[in-house]
Amino acid sequence: MRKSTLLLPILVVLGIAALSAVFIVDEREKALVLRFGRVVDVKETPGLAFKLPVIDNVVRYDDRILSLEVGPLEVTPLDDRRLIVDAFSRYRIANVDTFRQAVGAGGIGAAESRLDKIMRAQTREVLGSVSSNDILSSDRAALMLRIRNGAITQARQLGLEVIDVRLKRTDLPQANLEATFARMRAEREREAADEIARGEEAAQRVRAQADRTEVELVSEAEREAEVIRGEADAERNGIFATAYGADPEFFEFYRSLNAYVGALQGSNSSMVLSPDSDFFNYLKSSGGKPAVQ
Repeated sequence: MRKSTLLLPILVVLGIAALSAVFIVDEREKALVLRFGRVVDVKETPGLAFKLPVIDNVVRYDDRILSLEVGPLEVTPLDDRRLIVDAFSRYRIANVDTFRQAVGAGGIGAAESRLDKIMRAQTREVLGSVSSNDILSSDRAALMLRIRNGAITQARQLGLEVIDVRLKRTDLPQANLEATFARMRAEREREAADEIARGEEAAQRVRAQADRTEVELVSEAEREAEVIRGEADAERNGIFATAYGADPEFFEFYRSLNAYVGALQGSNSSMVLSPDSDFFNYLKSSGGKPAVQ
């Protein structure tokens, strides 16, 4: 009876000791076994692991990729055009032993505080070595890679591996926005005025060329018309001369008829002439008197 009474507490103590000597390492984490604050073992493989009961202590760290937001940061590029930059980084704990030695009991919070300082320093250094146009152009991918590469060496001293760095937002300070917008508007207005001026100049050239072409065409047409009229008059005069030479009396009669048509126009025309005038030579009767008055 006395032996069984003593054996039961011993078994309970042994069972508790055995259970406390076993712990499980999750696949999403790494574990450190500490003995009086000193690292004695590193557990990176998922599954069961063992430690000394009571004496050893297990500290677990996340083995997944973690994110760190770098708050708004003011940088000054080479052209002294201040910018506000937001960034974030992706990192993971690569060496838990080094990580523990670097941050102690502070854990992830202490590590991110130090990594934030590293990221800010690298961002200022890299973006301060280029112009604002480079930061806002397609070259920013290369700039992010430079920031990451610069942070890798320093982060390695913390047991961290920096996987990626991204610039989320790159803006001007609020105080500079209005001045920048005004300058942009002035530049666009100047470009528009230049385009309008060039358009007016081109229009003037086109109009001048059109006016010149018009004058040349009209002059050429008038010249050709005068030539044609002169040739026609010459041909007409030649015909008249031929007709006059062939029958002078008929030609005289024809000219008289044309003169009568021109003089006696209208339905109420009157003419006062001398009876013996040659004008009505072909309208006189056989008695020598005019046939009409």
